[in-house]
Amino acid sequence: MKIVPVILSGGSGSRLWPLSREQYPKQLIAFNGEGSLLQETVLRLDGLSADVAAPLLVCNENHRFLVAEQLLEVDCKASAILLEPVGRNTAPALTLAAMHRLQADGDAILLVMPADHVVRLTAPFHAAIDVAVGLAGTGALVTFGIVPTHGETGFGYIRKGRPLAGQGDAAEIAAFVEKPDKQTADDYVASGDYLWNSGMFVMKASVWLKQIERHQPAMADACRKALQGRVQDLDFCRLDRDAFEACPSESIDYAVMEKLGVDDDGATQGVVVPLDAGWSDLGAWPAIWEVCERDDCGNMTRGDVLTHDTRNSLIHAEHRLVASVGLDDLLVVETADAVLVANKSHAQDVKKIVERLKRDGRSETLVHRQVYRPWGSYEGVDAGERFQVKRIIVKPGAALSLQMHHHRAEHWIVVKGTARVTCGDDTFLLTENQSTYIPIGEKHRLENPGTVPLEIIEVQSGSYLGEDDIVRFEDQYGRSE
Repeated sequence: MKIVPVILSGGSGSRLWPLSREQYPKQLIAFNGEGSLLQETVLRLDGLSADVAAPLLVCNENHRFLVAEQLLEVDCKASAILLEPVGRNTAPALTLAAMHRLQADGDAILLVMPADHVVRLTAPFHAAIDVAVGLAGTGALVTFGIVPTHGETGFGYIRKGRPLAGQGDAAEIAAFVEKPDKQTADDYVASGDYLWNSGMFVMKASVWLKQIERHQPAMADACRKALQGRVQDLDFCRLDRDAFEACPSESIDYAVMEKLGVDDDGATQGVVVPLDAGWSDLGAWPAIWEVCERDDCGNMTRGDVLTHDTRNSLIHAEHRLVASVGLDDLLVVETADAVLVANKSHAQDVKKIVERLKRDGRSETLVHRQVYRPWGSYEGVDAGERFQVKRIIVKPGAALSLQMHHHRAEHWIVVKGTARVTCGDDTFLLTENQSTYIPIGEKHRLENPGTVPLEIIEVQSGSYLGEDDIVRFEDQYGRSE
């Protein structure tokens, strides 16, 4: 039976702010300077001994073009990309994936992986998958339990039950345990009976759906209706919004795994396979500090960083020089529009800052100063009353939509490359150092007909400069109205 990787890429990673934002979350970021976490999740499957199909992804619709672009960069063609109009946790995401697989290609063993984890040792990870796949083939619902290295209060735990004969270290699941206090966590690790809850699973699609129908019938019904009302949009599968918004929000653990016992034949349904492969969920900045290379003073640095008398700290610079003097156990993260300074012991509280920013209606929780679009990106350079300046980069062969604005005019100056401009009934080329003017209310389009990235400076002026003042008439990315 085929193994279908199901990659869940719907999180926002608020505890890794300011690097992780709602529209550019942690799974799309390359923390080690190589591939993004999503790309590493896909590449981690290379070399598996089993018959592995193309992955099936479930992601937020706002991330769809970024996800597709990152898959293209690692030469991966997904079997499907299901777009969630709203977040509903992991159980509905897996249910949609299982239903889609059964409808499209029949039953399969699903290897369920969040897109934002790190697994540093591939060989033991593959070995654990082989064991889990064999168990899933018998009808078990399998999760991976991480062999703990210390008493961690930020993770849930799995208590092992009876070992399964002939299955290595695999065991029945005795219980799922909530995040403990420090003393309890230390006791768990000392006992040897507990594993960290990884959030990774292996099971047949048909077996999962049988359990969802039994334990979460409202969820099953909502997911079925959301999939029945789907619309294919380029390479993406758009779910019915109203149906999915009515779906209960629940994790895989709470929805099903904690309710498992034995099946009608007396076989154990819930099984845990221990995994010792350098795993981390990168839930907060100290986890980044732990998995990345550090200097002799215990510092993890990225970017233009100078340190003096600094120890055991994480310093990440994106846009300017960051210098530290006399720091110990601190986090310093600099981006174009925000700087975070925190003690490592208070890293979990970064989400409190994000909550405050959301309450205040600030954009720093949503996007970076550089915003990615399917055609390229734009970056805010300056802004004031009735004007703003942007740096726009258009990929070779790409084009913005044919659009107009009710409240602003635009001036375009080509800095690099060649632009094809449509303004009203006219279409013409602009080269470096040439410019043009787009009046308020005029239909217009910007294209890059060349083989190198097109870079322009755009000066907007008008009474309202919000991104929602766009009326699209044509768009090669399916965004026209």
